[in-house]
Amino acid sequence: MSDFDRNASVWGTGVARAGAAEIDQGLRSYMLGVYNYMTVGLAVTGLVALGTNMMATGTNAAGKIALTPFGQLIYASPVKWVVMLLPLAFVFFFSFRIDRMSSATARNVFVLFAAAMGLSLSSIMLVYTGQSITRAFFITAATFGALSLYGYTTKKDLSAMGSFLIMGLFGLIIASLVNLFLQSSMMQFVISLISVGIFAGLTAWDTQQIKEMYFAGDDHEVATKKSVNGALMLYLDFINIFTSLLQLTGQKND
Repeated sequence: MSDFDRNASVWGTGVARAGAAEIDQGLRSYMLGVYNYMTVGLAVTGLVALGTNMMATGTNAAGKIALTPFGQLIYASPVKWVVMLLPLAFVFFFSFRIDRMSSATARNVFVLFAAAMGLSLSSIMLVYTGQSITRAFFITAATFGALSLYGYTTKKDLSAMGSFLIMGLFGLIIASLVNLFLQSSMMQFVISLISVGIFAGLTAWDTQQIKEMYFAGDDHEVATKKSVNGALMLYLDFINIFTSLLQLTGQKND
């Protein structure tokens, strides 16, 4: 389940009375921290997903992929609902508690969230071929990079677009919940297609929002929490684009 509430707490924005060069250097350092934390999160997710899949699957006497007892537990028992919903629980916890966390705790919670997401996403390796997953990842990375760069460099205010996309996101979540019961492949295709468009736009908007959160007068503690918060926002955009593209273009295992 990847359609999460993307935004954790957002601090006030502003511009300190400092020299332009100092502000530019601080902003670059701040944004680099955001992207570094996001990259670490994606790496943790990928490694946990791969490790979980290796422990959850094996081969039977016929040479076919079969679930191990661990795989049966997390994929075919009621525990699967815990695995699916655990990342969502982390997002809500992060959203409501980040203002009261230390920067070190915020980093640790983000890493734990990324690991929980890896556990949840490990099941896609049962459904889709490795080639499909790799292709979707690199397409997502290229798309995300271009859109985030646009959001960072554009002078255009993306607030109106962001508000529209947030409304679309709520509609998307409702449609996804409805389709859990309908199990319509056509509806899922449409949801995935719209999801790519919504989260592509949100990538640009979130990047602009994260940039505007920067304040040169922040101390290290506040700046670090802002970086982790921004990393979470962009991480969720990336993951949602990736899973939606995989559903649209992925080749399933035999």
